[in-house]
Parts: sequence; structure tokens; C-alpha cells
Amino acid sequence: MSNVRPESMERITTEALAQAFIAEQVAALKAQVGDKKVLLALSGGVDSSVVAALLIKAIGKQLVCVHVNHGLLRKGEPEQVVEEFRHQMDANLVYVDAVDRFLDKLAGVAEPEKKRKIIGAEFIRVFEEEARKLDGIEFLAQGTIYPDILESGPVKAHHNVGGLPDDLKFELVEPLKFLFKDEVRVVGKALGLPDSMVYRQPFPGPGLGVRCLGAITRDRLEAVRESDAILREEFAKNGLEGKVWQYFTIVPDFKSVGVKDGKRSFEWPVIIRAVNTKDAMTATVEDVPFALLQHITARITAEVKGVNRVCYDLTPKPTGTIEWE
Repeated sequence: MSNVRPESMERITTEALAQAFIAEQVAALKAQVGDKKVLLALSGGVDSSVVAALLIKAIGKQLVCVHVNHGLLRKGEPEQVVEEFRHQMDANLVYVDAVDRFLDKLAGVAEPEKKRKIIGAEFIRVFEEEARKLDGIEFLAQGTIYPDILESGPVKAHHNVGGLPDDLKFELVEPLKFLFKDEVRVVGKALGLPDSMVYRQPFPGPGLGVRCLGAITRDRLEAVRESDAILREEFAKNGLEGKVWQYFTIVPDFKSVGVKDGKRSFEWPVIIRAVNTKDAMTATVEDVPFALLQHITARITAEVKGVNRVCYDLTPKPTGTIEWE
């Protein structure tokens, strides 16, 4: 595969250009795949969702999508993947509930890099098991985009399928490999995917596993998920969705004293992070209106079990990174 984006390729900025790209890729995919089957790890992120929609348009039920729910996704995301692809697009979707499997493996593991390795390795094992259950798979689809080729080589490492055993000799299918992220979003819109998928925020490969700081516990992980949902809901209501590049919550592995219902409480803090960036190499902190922060704080402390305090991270990058782990 060439690592050089063709000079003749026009920037995809409009739906007309996106439709032309889709027509071209549908023909190319049909020619490449023929009557064989294609396997795709469908996370629900922008890249894998657009690849799935494109392949469904080209080859329909010959595509087998595997969605692994490892318990580290944001609130409502596994349900959205099932609803959009199985029910709306009639996709051949395999849903794997691996929540207990992942969280049991992660129990007691506090070191961030160890958590990442466990999540990545376990994903490969689950995906391999599902792949071996299927007959007639000859192709592996990946949401590789052009920056992945420039930065990481031809295999998109963060999809965690680069480590499949050698005996699974799949030929790669990478229809987005010459597109930039903004172009992928235009194509996704043209394919009819919902904005909540097309404009999904950047999300780390280990998911909420690196936002539940230290050793992951189920109750603290749920506090991350619920507080993050409140933050996203309030940013959407108040015009910050799409304006702020990335925003999320973190729950550290310590507690502080507080007062709830007139009684002393000893519960976790929630940390809010909201940043803007162009390249993720540097980042500035969003100046969120104080009244909105107060409202979000009131909701989180009232609605999220085990939380009695909310903090706002004011640290730019550098000196802080965007994620905490």
C-alpha cells in the first residue's frame, strides 16, 4: 500500500464530493471483496462507524461487525451502536458483552500503562475468539485514516487488531486510508450517520479506564460514566458542544470529607476537564461560565452516587497533558 496521498485526490469538503468518493469506494470495495466476507471491529467511534456504513452500502450482510462492550465506554454508547447498525442499518452485528471479563482482569491494577496493556491485549483475545467462530472471513476492515499512516505505519494500532495471530491471514480493507479526520466526518454525514457519531469527541483507546484514576472499581467507574453524561448534556444545552474540542470528567482514587443531607460524608471528587486544541500537542482551557460550572456541580453532587465535590482543571498543555493517565 502506498503511504503517499494521491496528488489528484481533491479535498472532501462538500456532500457532492463525499458522494463521489462514496461511489468510487463502493465500486472498489465490491471489486476487492467479491462474494467473500469482511470482519470489522466496530467501536462506535468516527472512523470505524464510517467504514462500517461504507461497507454496508457496498456489500451489505457480507460485512460482519463485532462490537465489544468492555465496560469502559461512555453512557449509552453500546446501545447506540446496536440501535444504529443492527436496527437502523440492518447490519450483521455481533455484540459481545465482555464487561465482567475486562473489569475482573483490571481489578487491583493501578499503574496506567499496565491498565492500557491489559485492555489492549484482552480486546485482541476477545476479537480473535469471535473471528474464529466465523466461517468464510477473508478480509479485515480497519478505520485507518491518513494521519495513522503518517504517524504509525499501515496498521492502525489503536484499533487493537494489529496483534491478531498470524494464522488469521486476513487481507486488509482500508477505504478511508487517504482521508483526514474532517473529510471522514463529511463522508459520514453523507452516508446518513447521526451527528452524535460523526462528531464524536476524541476518545482514548482504553476508554474510561484512564479516567477512573488508579485501580478501577465498578462504583467509581460508574461515577465517571454518570458525571461525564451530565457534563456532556449540559455542554450541549448551553451551546458548548462543537465549540469545545474535548471535555470529560475524571474520578481519582481518593476521597474527601464533605456534608450531605446534614451529615458528614467521605466521598470522591469529580474533576472536569475542558480543552481546545488544533493538534493535541498544546491545549488551552475553555473559559466555561462560572454559573454553568455551578449548575453542573450541583447536578453532579446531587445525582452521582458517591461524589461530594467537583473541581475544574485549569491546567493548559503544557504543563498538563489532556488526559490524566
